[in-house]
Amino acid sequence: MRQQPRVLIVEDEPAIAELIAVNLRHNGFCPTWAMDSASAQIELDAVLPDVILLDWMLPGESGLVLAKRWRAHSRTKDVPIIMLTARGDEQDRVSGLDAGADDYIAKPFSTKELLARVRAVLRRRAPEQVGGVVAVGALSLDASTYRVTYGDEALKLGPTEFKLLHYLMTHAERVHSRAQLLDKVWGDHVFIEERTVDVHVKRLREALGATASLMIETVRGAGYRITSQVTAVVKSKASA
Repeated sequence: MRQQPRVLIVEDEPAIAELIAVNLRHNGFCPTWAMDSASAQIELDAVLPDVILLDWMLPGESGLVLAKRWRAHSRTKDVPIIMLTARGDEQDRVSGLDAGADDYIAKPFSTKELLARVRAVLRRRAPEQVGGVVAVGALSLDASTYRVTYGDEALKLGPTEFKLLHYLMTHAERVHSRAQLLDKVWGDHVFIEERTVDVHVKRLREALGATASLMIETVRGAGYRITSQVTAVVKSKASA
């Protein structure tokens, strides 16, 4: 039997937490509730969830502080985080994404939309397993083994950054708008804001390092592209 995805709900309002938990349980998820930062850390240390629903305003440390800490820790850095908060203006959303959240949903929200976003981050967690190696200059990505290298240096990327880089490399030199990247990489842009792309491009550049990050260009008013003087070469393992 397939294991139910585990969802850690970090929410200090019992009524909201119970509503979320009931809907998750009825839709094939296994929810766990923590009402503050301390109990959330205890739950996280005990069992690593598949998704974290994290309220911004919590007793003790805020959700923003927790998101930054979990993103910085090797054990939790790849667990998808959806921020839940009543703070809905653009700067707050940007702050949440910059702290490491994968998505952001403002209260009040419908449980149907929340479930759709949970499913969306789970789909994005693992990159598509497309065989073959794609190379742009000294940058190489092997989708089968989930390895990225620049020259002789191995690079570590999160799942979303890996998918973003894979798409850019397989469409090198082309300029892609934020909407196009959301459609092709996330596949669920109805729920995700375009500003999310900027945050993940920033993370991708940081993961690539000072030299390789220069290959990711921002084209003002248009979007992003990956570029190199070397033509991208795709070696498909399936091809003769």
